[in-house]
Amino acid sequence: MKNISDIHSSVLAEFRRGTVIPAQPLALDSERKFSPKYQRALCRYYLDSGVGGIAVGVHSTQFEIRNKEIGLFEPVLRQTSQFIDEWSERTDRRILKVGGICGRTEQARYEAEFEAAHGYDAGLLSLSAFAGDSIDAMLEHCREIAKIIPIIGFYLQPTIGGRILPYEFWREFAEIDNVLAVKMAPFSRYCTLDVIRAVAESGRDITLYTGNDDNIVIDLLTEYSFGGRKIRVRGGLLGHWCCWTRKAVELLREIHEVTDNGRSIPPELLTRAAQVTDSNAAFFDPLHGFAGCIPGIHEVLHRQGLLPGILCLNPKETLSPGQTEEITRVHDAYPHLHDDDFVRANLEKWLAD
Repeated sequence: MKNISDIHSSVLAEFRRGTVIPAQPLALDSERKFSPKYQRALCRYYLDSGVGGIAVGVHSTQFEIRNKEIGLFEPVLRQTSQFIDEWSERTDRRILKVGGICGRTEQARYEAEFEAAHGYDAGLLSLSAFAGDSIDAMLEHCREIAKIIPIIGFYLQPTIGGRILPYEFWREFAEIDNVLAVKMAPFSRYCTLDVIRAVAESGRDITLYTGNDDNIVIDLLTEYSFGGRKIRVRGGLLGHWCCWTRKAVELLREIHEVTDNGRSIPPELLTRAAQVTDSNAAFFDPLHGFAGCIPGIHEVLHRQGLLPGILCLNPKETLSPGQTEEITRVHDAYPHLHDDDFVRANLEKWLAD
């Protein structure tokens, strides 16, 4: 069993302070085969961008890696962990390694044990497989997995496989031992507030991370207060932050400088908040029910040379009509949000053996 206390002290401190954790995509070649070369390049890109963690085996990595006929769960997670360790040693930067955990309890237990054995510090626990179960059944599942590895609760939006999880669930969840954090991604102000209030009222040392790609900056700027209990969302574990990552790191540092020092929020930062959301709409394709969210991320990274193409494991999963044009629009409209120059200057190094 891995505990929170097993996480390296500097890594845990950075995580608690709040950091950028990209949800890493899956690098595929022109034959839809796993490309270790580009998966490794993505790890190097994220580390050199200044992230405090990487999440793999999550939605952005494509849930299909778990299908028996594809069989990529173990190779992708094993090699990604090695890639992170190799570049961390070379650059003297430790980060938090997060593995996605899915399925019913038997499947989730296997994934948690595999991740714990291969250097992962925590598991992002999806409850999509419990869509029709009781709250008590879900909580018991969470307790079982928390016995194996520190867990990060995951509030996934119903549009892409999640379900409504009430305040009562999160209040009980906060009492589970070995809970490190909660990633809130319901894309709903009401549901997000349920989680924040539950954690605040629990008094437990649980760190809040936003996964609300439609409201990133506002989530991070807001101080929440419930009956005198104040709490903040400290960082982001986001698919949106797996591209233009260097700028995301700079943005979070700027936000922390404002919030940690009690400064007034500059109006320009609120303007930028809307621009980030506009960019996310292009990447994540809410116009078509998020059908193009993974290919959209791939398209952004492919344009920079960080992926060999935009293919997904599912051949039907591709860009939606007009999405290419939207990505071009936000790229050109907001040059201060992308990191093309940074990538261009380092891409050869990241792709080298």
